[in-house]
Amino acid sequence: MRYDVVVIGSGFGGSVAALRLVEKGYSVAVLEAGRRFADHELPRTSWRVHRFLWAPRLGWYGIQRITLLRPARRGGGAGVLVLSGAGVGGGSLVYANTLYEPLPEFYDDPQWCHLADWRAELAPHYEQAKRMLGVTTYPVRTAADEVMRTVADRMGVGHTHRPTPVAVHLGRPGEVSADPYFGGVGPERTGCLHCGACMTGCRHGAKNTLVKNYLWLAERLGARIRPRTTVTAVRPAPAGGYLVETVRTGRWPGRRRTVEADQVVFAAGALGTQRLLHTMRDSGALPGLSARVGTLTRTNSEAILGASVPRPAARRRKLDFSRGVAITSSFHPDRQTHVEPVRYGPGSNLLGLLQSALVDGGPRRFRRWLGTLARQPLTSLRQLSVRDWSRRTVIALVMQSADNSLTTRQRRTWFGGRRLATGPGHGPPSPTWIPAGNTAARLLAQEIGGIPGGAVTEAVDIPMTAHLLGGAVIGGSAGEGVIDPYHRVYGHPGLHVVDGSAVSANLGVNPALTITAQAERALSFWPNRGDPDPRPAPGAPYVRIAPVPPGNPAVPAGAPAAAPR
Repeated sequence: MRYDVVVIGSGFGGSVAALRLVEKGYSVAVLEAGRRFADHELPRTSWRVHRFLWAPRLGWYGIQRITLLRPARRGGGAGVLVLSGAGVGGGSLVYANTLYEPLPEFYDDPQWCHLADWRAELAPHYEQAKRMLGVTTYPVRTAADEVMRTVADRMGVGHTHRPTPVAVHLGRPGEVSADPYFGGVGPERTGCLHCGACMTGCRHGAKNTLVKNYLWLAERLGARIRPRTTVTAVRPAPAGGYLVETVRTGRWPGRRRTVEADQVVFAAGALGTQRLLHTMRDSGALPGLSARVGTLTRTNSEAILGASVPRPAARRRKLDFSRGVAITSSFHPDRQTHVEPVRYGPGSNLLGLLQSALVDGGPRRFRRWLGTLARQPLTSLRQLSVRDWSRRTVIALVMQSADNSLTTRQRRTWFGGRRLATGPGHGPPSPTWIPAGNTAARLLAQEIGGIPGGAVTEAVDIPMTAHLLGGAVIGGSAGEGVIDPYHRVYGHPGLHVVDGSAVSANLGVNPALTITAQAERALSFWPNRGDPDPRPAPGAPYVRIAPVPPGNPAVPAGAPAAAPR
């Protein structure tokens, strides 16, 4: 089992790598820890926990990971509760199919703004990513959008409210049609039902997941995808290249196997890539890795809030906020802050268990949270019930482009294992609450006659994020970052990082489009197999170079998603 390139992970970065490399003639294997799902195998609701939640030790191989990163030491800053994806297709299976370009602060962040004109460099790759992912503006105005527009008006920013760019085949609801994106070489698609079930995995074939674009095309050209394969180590091979050690993902991991590769692309998501890089550096397997691994880890400066109407009132008023795709609009309370209404489909009420009373940050926050519960015992009891939660709730996803961060590192557990833990990072700490977001959540509750809520972990200053980023960021040298501007790992020629861990700054928007665009850019510089490499030698100063067209493009010329020739 030897390949030209092994790609670790099949999310937005890994899928781009798989397609663009097989187009250039490389033999490619994609190693994915999660399982492969056909559309009908995705969970009907979030209560189908063995297909929705990721807990291999329990025999659950679902699409939703929930990971608590605790502080490395007492008093060492806040932890963070991370939601991320699993399975062939990575985060695209569970994400809200929302594809915004980032706020201006992303391009101007001091970590990387001195290296290149990133707005100009990434612009053509954003456009290509949009074509591949099938971005369209959502045309339906939902009940949640009406309420959110009113909240924006009350905050004095109604002019910023707009519909969302989404990666969904809208078509005619339920109608099957021929491939609309790839000149007939893509799969058949089904028109969107607007059922709100995007984040439990679209069972109807409307969501433009990676298995319907990048991975579909990559497999047609010969890429091999190996699901339920967990990578445990990457080490230099004695004869050159790298040895990638794996085990079978499961409650009882199978025997170890080794795959050989000339080059390796890390694309296991910010959590997976960071864990692997930390382990390889700490164990000495990759001793030349930058000491910057884990620094500039970002939460996208995020909070997940919302408001719920008590069930009796919701039934009496026949409320249903679950209609539409997962995210249908957004607005900006201020220059750095972005708020979106989010929904789950009917019956998908499991994550309502993570909601609790909304309490502002500051001193004695936990005590104030307990006081809120004690003063409103009936309200608190109602919040414990998640029956019809998805129909009677508007989730508010709040993101910022502020320059804050934390640092991750490996810490030993009581039983001799290792866990990823957090500590203080560059600049201000990642926020444990966002004032503009709390204001929006309270106004939202007033508008729908409901109760404002936040994540239950916020009471102990642990924010929740669905978009962990960074930790293996771009820098001008190994002292500034883990990878160079071409996404090559400093100190180890042949290693690359092209997932969310390579995002060098908070975006203030959902990150999927940026991860895809960065990966498109990085892979565009690879030579076709056997040709000279146009990139400067590792360690040389960065220069802008022209993309290298693939020798065997997967998408026919003239198709909507065809790359410029």
